[in-house]
Amino acid sequence: MPQLTLDQGTVHYRDTGEGEPVLLLHGYLMDSRLWEPVVERLAPDFRCIVPDLPLGAHRTPMNPGADLSLAGIARLVADLIDALGLPRVTLVGNDLGTAVAQLAAVRHPERIGRLVLTSGECFDNCPSPWFRSLAPASRVPGLLALTFRGLRLRAVRRMPFAFGLLTKGALPHELIDDWLGAFFADPGVRRDCTEVTRGILPTALLEPAERLAFFDRPTLLVFAREDRLFPYAHGERLAALVPGARLETVLDSRTWLMRDQPELTARLIGDFIRSTSADTEPAEMS
Repeated sequence: MPQLTLDQGTVHYRDTGEGEPVLLLHGYLMDSRLWEPVVERLAPDFRCIVPDLPLGAHRTPMNPGADLSLAGIARLVADLIDALGLPRVTLVGNDLGTAVAQLAAVRHPERIGRLVLTSGECFDNCPSPWFRSLAPASRVPGLLALTFRGLRLRAVRRMPFAFGLLTKGALPHELIDDWLGAFFADPGVRRDCTEVTRGILPTALLEPAERLAFFDRPTLLVFAREDRLFPYAHGERLAALVPGARLETVLDSRTWLMRDQPELTARLIGDFIRSTSADTEPAEMS
């Protein structure tokens, strides 16, 4: 994998295809491979860049003292776009990546040509109630790692408080094994994950949500009707909030639309890019 050294640390990323750049963000305790089924379908027409965000399954720890709040990770995304020499990208988020994408959109709009928010954290649903215990656990030394040890058992992974509600299909156990392996392999990665977890709070997205009312870039919302972690109603609220936003409904899917409905997800993103322009300068955010 190529890598870039930013102020925050080293970021590995996957870079596939040619054409307009699309930057896709994954969720917590995951890596860039989550998006592979959609990247395979988009890469013939677009340049797909998928970073391994420092969300607990990355391979190289960030620099000590790096800002790993959600706003800090949004800053990292903006710095990555700049380091790649791209004027702006179509930014796509899922799960916790949707929270990061919102923060990047309102704090670094000059880097965003288009915004695609799929099922993920919005408003005060940050994190989903199933995962509200993680932030307190992150404040007790060693407790987060102890919590994740149970995820080594495949039966535990299927539980609602683990990976069980993210997909309607079979869990990608080989990927999850690798994600957990990355977490446990390096104390620096565990430190990063702890710092990130402390910042995933119900208040983290309230101010960005207010500022989205002034976001003027083309915006697509792709929400799963049957998602049990991230309500479809939040997609409707965003559609009413973001000027000109387009809401698309995905059936027979949960949070991982790229896994449950890869063909539809890729088609919606591709058609959105083809039908909109990313060339105009964004207005100053209020």
